[in-house]
Amino acid sequence: MADIVDIAVGAGNFQTLVTAVQTANLVDALKSPGPFTVFAPYDDAFAKLPPGTITTLVQNPPQLGRILTFHVVSGKYTKADLMGVDHLVSLEGSPIPIHSTPDYFEVKNATVVAADIEADNGIIHVIDTVMLMG
Repeated sequence: MADIVDIAVGAGNFQTLVTAVQTANLVDALKSPGPFTVFAPYDDAFAKLPPGTITTLVQNPPQLGRILTFHVVSGKYTKADLMGVDHLVSLEGSPIPIHSTPDYFEVKNATVVAADIEADNGIIHVIDTVMLMG
């Protein structure tokens, strides 16, 4: 099995996320033993951001890092683990609201489109929207 970063690189539809993680110097952290739960926006999620947002974030690595760590939780949480949980606290420090039923899984303003992708150091849930804090 591969770690979270290697899975994201290999999947091919997380190019913007991988570039952002590299720009924010978070690769080593996300390759560490963890475990982590990552709510990973795919490329189309980044494309939905207002024009210029990605450029602005890339030019401000600390802010980019805060947004990216808002998508990561310490610990390994499957979809089943999150049933009935109303929030988790991100590595950034802010709570991530969670709404889940057997048919529906949402974190903050993002729908989970693929859940429970196993990695050596945690689990990935693919989301359709970049979660912004606030």
